[in-house]
Amino acid sequence: MGSVEQQSENFELLLEVGRLLSSKIDLQELLTTVMQLAARVVNAETASLFLVDPATDELYFHIALGLDPALAKLRFKKGVGIVGAVAQTASPMIINDVRKDPRWTSKVDKDSGFVTRSILAAPIILKGDCIGVVEAINRVGGDFSFTDLRVFEAFASQAGVAIENARLFASLKERNETLDTLLNEIRDAALLTDGRGGVLAANAAARRFLGESLRLEAALEGMAVTPPLAELTSSGSALTPFEAVRDHPMPLVLAGTASVIRDAQTGAVKGRVVVFRDVTEERREESLKRNFLSLISHKLKTPLSSINGYSQLLYEDAKKQPQSAFLASSLRTILTQGQKLALLVEKLLNFTVLEQLGEPGVQAQPFDLAASVQQAVEALEPWILERDARVGGDVDASLKPLGDASLVRDVVKNLVENAIKFSKEKPPSVSVTAAAAAGVVELRVADDGPGIPPEQRERVFDKFYQIDASFTGQVDGWGLGLTFVKRVLERLGGSVRIEPGPERGSVFVVTLPAGPA
Repeated sequence: MGSVEQQSENFELLLEVGRLLSSKIDLQELLTTVMQLAARVVNAETASLFLVDPATDELYFHIALGLDPALAKLRFKKGVGIVGAVAQTASPMIINDVRKDPRWTSKVDKDSGFVTRSILAAPIILKGDCIGVVEAINRVGGDFSFTDLRVFEAFASQAGVAIENARLFASLKERNETLDTLLNEIRDAALLTDGRGGVLAANAAARRFLGESLRLEAALEGMAVTPPLAELTSSGSALTPFEAVRDHPMPLVLAGTASVIRDAQTGAVKGRVVVFRDVTEERREESLKRNFLSLISHKLKTPLSSINGYSQLLYEDAKKQPQSAFLASSLRTILTQGQKLALLVEKLLNFTVLEQLGEPGVQAQPFDLAASVQQAVEALEPWILERDARVGGDVDASLKPLGDASLVRDVVKNLVENAIKFSKEKPPSVSVTAAAAAGVVELRVADDGPGIPPEQRERVFDKFYQIDASFTGQVDGWGLGLTFVKRVLERLGGSVRIEPGPERGSVFVVTLPAGPA
């Protein structure tokens, strides 16, 4: 009967221990509780806990109740000493007289002043690996029994599960804190929604738009959203860009993306990651730039037409009067510079019109590439003759790529003009050729200039950018010609790239979609 009562008490005790261990999620607090309970479950004077260091595979004191904290510096290799033997064999041990066991060392007792008589040790096993050893020291009122060993072994198993749960919680907490820190440092608003649009998590930037609500609709309330909000929150696309605009009471433009999170098993949409930012100031600056350039170009074009027109008339009249040679020379200079300024204004106007045109404004259709090239060269003929340049090449009249004839003509004009301007040869030479390739038509404009360094080949297409004067000798221009070329070709579904010439110079390779056969 006593045995049954003892078993019942042990069972009740283990249940209580399980409840206590499962209630602790802080790792340090849990390990202290493990030590307190280890002594209690087998009625021992004190207890110790050794944990395995994954880096060295050594055991070290984590806590020893009532012992000197300096013992935490001690380390034991597996297989050395009683605790090392338990860790190596992963089996519990009872030593009721430690002085008769050759594996026991009195060093710990000497360092701590504590007298060890008996030890009950059990490994803490988790997923087949020993992660530590728990010891009960000095049984009160007698020796450790086989029943104590079974109870202690069950206790060690419970402790292992509790330690793993606490470690997982600590790891998850650390990751969440790291993620929160990272997200809150991001200037863009970022939030995680569930499948119904409810906000599960949001960084500080997003919370400024969400206010008290935890719904995505709250952040975009009163705004014109493209695509519509209902479509955005129900879209199955992996990534959906969107824009939200509000005009009153203060202008606000938000731009961002919504990416879908799917269930790995069913593929159903579990939620969305929405990232957006305030681009109001950027859009305002872009609008100001476009309006300013357009205004300037339009305002300059009318007076320049008058200046150049009257300069031409005065120059022609001065040429007829022999005594007016100086006047004629001066008027020629005024006319030449006026025409140059008019050309720059025309380029600026073309560029601003292109930027304001938008994607739907360019209609690609088959056109005669050879005719566009010829028109471009003819338009530049006075300028070409003035510089004594040579423009040659061969464009097959049968080539009919998809595009816009007038825009492609302006592309060729810009490329030929650039090739002549930057050439150091006297006279400068430019070659314009074209040929069909796989699904495209390639137009190649080759020059005999100094060439373009590899690191500059992308930058030359940037707005208002020109290669440093020390390399090419700075020439007149806005730095918009190549930007115009790239923008036009992108609108037409084509591209432009720069290749080194066969001997020197550069080759600008323009590709356009091939027309129907």
